[in-house]
Amino acid sequence: MAFVNSQATTYNDKVVRQFAVMTVVWGVVGMLVGVIIAAQLAWPELNMGISFLSFGRLRPLHTNAVIFAFGGCGLFAASYYVVQRTCQVRIFSDKLAAFTFWGWQLVILSAAISLPLGFTQSKEYAELEWPIDILITLVWVSYAIVFFGTVGIRKVKHIYVANWFFGAFILAVALLHLVNSAAIPVSAMKSYSAYAGVQDAMVQWWYGHNAVGFFLTAGFLGMMYYFIPKQAERPVYSYRLSIVHFWALIFTYMWAGPHHLHYTALPDWTQSVGMVFSLILLAPSWGGMINGIMTLSGAWHKLRDDPILRFLIVSLSFYGMSTFEGPMMAIKTVNALSHYTDWTIGHVHSGALGWVGMVTIGSMYYLIPKLFGHKQMYSVKAIEIHFYIATIGIVLYISAMWISGVMQGLMWRSINADGTLTYTFVESVKASFPFYVLRLMGGLMYLSGMIIMLWNTIMTATSGKSVTVTIPAAVAHA
Repeated sequence: MAFVNSQATTYNDKVVRQFAVMTVVWGVVGMLVGVIIAAQLAWPELNMGISFLSFGRLRPLHTNAVIFAFGGCGLFAASYYVVQRTCQVRIFSDKLAAFTFWGWQLVILSAAISLPLGFTQSKEYAELEWPIDILITLVWVSYAIVFFGTVGIRKVKHIYVANWFFGAFILAVALLHLVNSAAIPVSAMKSYSAYAGVQDAMVQWWYGHNAVGFFLTAGFLGMMYYFIPKQAERPVYSYRLSIVHFWALIFTYMWAGPHHLHYTALPDWTQSVGMVFSLILLAPSWGGMINGIMTLSGAWHKLRDDPILRFLIVSLSFYGMSTFEGPMMAIKTVNALSHYTDWTIGHVHSGALGWVGMVTIGSMYYLIPKLFGHKQMYSVKAIEIHFYIATIGIVLYISAMWISGVMQGLMWRSINADGTLTYTFVESVKASFPFYVLRLMGGLMYLSGMIIMLWNTIMTATSGKSVTVTIPAAVAHA
């Protein structure tokens, strides 16, 4: 689809450049912390008895760094880049965009300091205490103003589907954050949730699963719908399917959260609603995956020579796999085996490393050279190496966790003829040890790929000058 620009437009790529570089930096940091805590699970004494290096302190730092620092910076970079080009206008407010960058970095640094010190609300993916939550809100409102303001002043009538996904992600995350983080402060870094008991659990997993659904899915689908057609130089396979995909996904995801609370104090009917909607989710998820992959129709040969396209397409394969596995694990009888086991960890990381990680890496490899005035990254060979190291690392990681998780579930439910447990919990931990070592190896490989990417980014950035992109009058732009 071509958009015709009647006036010269200069895009604000400075903020895109800043977010893109920090995506890579925080990717290395977040995954390094992940490798450290993976090593601690195999050899607990590695924390050296230091409280702020303990698994319980570092684990929320890892999840926040990978999701909100690495993933978040990637989403800011991609959405700011895409919305300007598909709307054919400069970003709505340069100052507010700059505030979102520096404010978001301050949020990340605050998390990096407060979480190891033990300041936490103990809510999954929402651990940060109330002063940081207020800063997140200010940054997010600014982000919404910049994004929707840009859409509002667009020079083309049409709103490209990537912007629908970015927009839904921004609005939904705002709603989720405000409701779940409602708390009563009692000191500078301590608060108590506005909810209690099973209501608190329900609100938390309404937030928790929709953080996956909107932050880690809808936002990155916005990336997918722009960068795959651009890199493949093909139009989206089915624009109609992309719209159906959007509305079906947005409606269905909101109801799936209770599948995190099977066999708990949550009412049975609520658990069943979560299970049913999780199963329905398979359809729109696979519709989006098929739409992305089929965009390569007539261009499959490009996968042989284009490692960036390989990252983007393999990310969709992991998206499809994870969105099949998730609904399956939401079935109560399957969940009875998988719950609390490493199977859940394997599922999360097939989505996080395979889908979110790979699509972000591919998108940044597309963006970074353009933002620094180059046709391609400093080393295409390094992108090739990164792709294979990352892919093998993911497969090693998730295979180890699947095997370990199923084994744990079977050991915990195994009983003797007299009704006593066949295995103690410690025996299941001991049996998991070799899989924890394999998981560590997979994580080290993925981290190594990110370090290669950081080197490649630094070399690309320092080997030429950044450019201001100007679109001349009456030039058609895809």
